[in-house]
Amino acid sequence: MSKFSYGGQAVIEGVMMRGKHFTSIAVRKMNQDITVKVDALKPWSDRFPILKKPIIRGAVALIETLIIGLKSLSYSAAEYSESEEEQLTTKELVLTMAFAVLLTVGLFIILPAYVIRLIQSAISSNFLLNLIEGLIKVSFFVAYIIGISWMKDIQRVFEYHGAEHKAINCHEAGCELTVDQVRRHSRIHARCGTNFLLIVLFTSVIVFSFFGRPPFLQRILTHLAIMPLVAGLSYEIIRQAGRDDCHPIFRWLAKPGMALQYFTTREPDDGQIEVAIRALQSVLDKDASHAEEKKIRPFPGSSSTV
Repeated sequence: MSKFSYGGQAVIEGVMMRGKHFTSIAVRKMNQDITVKVDALKPWSDRFPILKKPIIRGAVALIETLIIGLKSLSYSAAEYSESEEEQLTTKELVLTMAFAVLLTVGLFIILPAYVIRLIQSAISSNFLLNLIEGLIKVSFFVAYIIGISWMKDIQRVFEYHGAEHKAINCHEAGCELTVDQVRRHSRIHARCGTNFLLIVLFTSVIVFSFFGRPPFLQRILTHLAIMPLVAGLSYEIIRQAGRDDCHPIFRWLAKPGMALQYFTTREPDDGQIEVAIRALQSVLDKDASHAEEKKIRPFPGSSSTV
């Protein structure tokens, strides 16, 4: 049985951790108290087992992660400000996610395709043309990350991002989850979302190279059509890169994204590490409790005494 890989996300003044059966969000409120909220996970793959198949599970995981991430951000904003008005409604969550998707498509698909439209007459090789488009996408992505990393509010989120990684690295190393122990670990992790997004961009270059040089509109539509496949392939690469015994090629593929994490993570302070520990420990405890309940659950029709 493979070891379960815990993951998470930085939120507003806090950290969300995702476990086997639960998610946990820990937030440092304005009065410096830490509030923790644990929710049961209801993966789509539990209802539709086919969604657990390789490649398919990557695209599904991406959508689920977006939804959980937005809900976590909304909750953390409300908890930090101690105002229920800050929490997004379902309609607002949908609109926010739609805006995020449109912004991503515009910046990383439509704009690069337009640049290619302007220069493609001067480039005869289809492979070179698609490679240039990929480099444009990566350049836009790196420039975007570096640009937002100068914003004060984003720097706080990146510090919590670092705390999240340190806590997970500490747990995966088998160390006790204390502030001193967590601080000793790296803020870089192979399964990071930053790494995933960069691998998505690289993978799209390879996959799209099979489609030649379609016209501008067809290029955009083709990119959109192959995104589930690209996301699925990238997810499998990330899964392999996060394994201790992974093939060296996966470590090599993960290196650019891990280097970029020096911008998307910052060294956290002790208070931020404490929040990450609370989030991870809460979901670990809940998962352990869930496993124990399954062990002692009586068979249908049987009786039990306490």
